[in-house]
Amino acid sequence: MRLTVLALDGVFDTGLTVLLDTFSTANELAAMQGIDRPLFDVQLVGVSGHVRTAMGLTACAALPDTARKPDWVIVPALNAKQPDQLVEALGRPDVAKGLAHLRGWQAEGVGMAGACIGTFLLAEAGVLDGREATTTWSLAPLFRQRYPQVRLDDSRMLVPAGPVVTAGAMMGHLDLALWLVRQASPQMAALVARFMLIDKRSSQARYIIPDHLAHADPLIERFERWARANLAAGFSLPAAASALAVSARTLQRRTEAVLGKSPLAFFQDMRVERARHLVSIGQSLDEIAGEVGYADTATLRTLLRRRLGRGVRELRTETRP
Repeated sequence: MRLTVLALDGVFDTGLTVLLDTFSTANELAAMQGIDRPLFDVQLVGVSGHVRTAMGLTACAALPDTARKPDWVIVPALNAKQPDQLVEALGRPDVAKGLAHLRGWQAEGVGMAGACIGTFLLAEAGVLDGREATTTWSLAPLFRQRYPQVRLDDSRMLVPAGPVVTAGAMMGHLDLALWLVRQASPQMAALVARFMLIDKRSSQARYIIPDHLAHADPLIERFERWARANLAAGFSLPAAASALAVSARTLQRRTEAVLGKSPLAFFQDMRVERARHLVSIGQSLDEIAGEVGYADTATLRTLLRRRLGRGVRELRTETRP
């Protein structure tokens, strides 16, 4: 399988190296298994013939016009973790050149893959228009506002959508790389996962921090403060809207536009986050249930298991040394 990694200046070092190391490991393990040719022919491409990473390292790279046609183009993340930094980066001349090459590869029928902020580059190039996709959960509000034509589901770690595949936050590069290995050989993917200690993570929902997302919009930030003060009382859309001096319809629309979910769903996220913290510090389930608005511990146990994929005992041991 021919792979082209399109890396722009300021690329997230870990994302780039995770991709290259995973494919290199797959080739090494294939050789150990007696396979006489590499599974992956990987070419690093940069719009200026070299790539300077966010940490200041420089790597030689082929120019896009001289690169051979790949089966997949992979776009790792830029190291721009804040919305204003990312918007500025997307306006750079070298990024514009990279986007033009992405459009050209797409027109030739090449598969397109991106992880974390690399998904913004795919969306900026129009590659994700009308498709399902995921992205780094921390910048999902910006993604929704900037690319309304993309069907975003930031709860998922990996979203294959025909000839395009996207992966979630930062270490989603690892999930993306393993998915591509799986396309070449499911058996080799399982072997690589064992050698590299890669856990199966179908969702990034349990990593999302509601408080962080709330700061993306003034109304959502006010709603988040109201919700935290009313976790024990339970959710009421009319009460929330009245307290925020907006209509229920306005609150509903804003949370869906910014967060991609209803006010009730966001309220439930905060309940889970608070309960998870209280479980980790050893508070009793009876006390926790009352504090987050549940009548009994059985409902709370079920909710935590369903939303976090782990039971109370596992959550209590997570923070122990």
